[in-house]
Amino acid sequence: MTAPAAPETRGGGRRFVPRWISDILSELRKVTWPSRQEVFHLTVVVVVVSLFFGAILGAADMGFNWLIENTVLR
Repeated sequence: MTAPAAPETRGGGRRFVPRWISDILSELRKVTWPSRQEVFHLTVVVVVVSLFFGAILGAADMGFNWLIENTVLR
């Protein structure tokens, strides 16, 4: 268990912030966030790939269903 960080003074008051929270905030400041356009394009890629694989898995499911119904269940 880590000890709390030193008290910080913001807005005139003293606050005790746990060290893990200040570590998280410092790491988040280092992150290179994607632009809105990059997020949009990557979202489109995820949706298209998901639909593609969903269609493939759906077709395989229908094919196996037909195979089982016409061979094993007859």
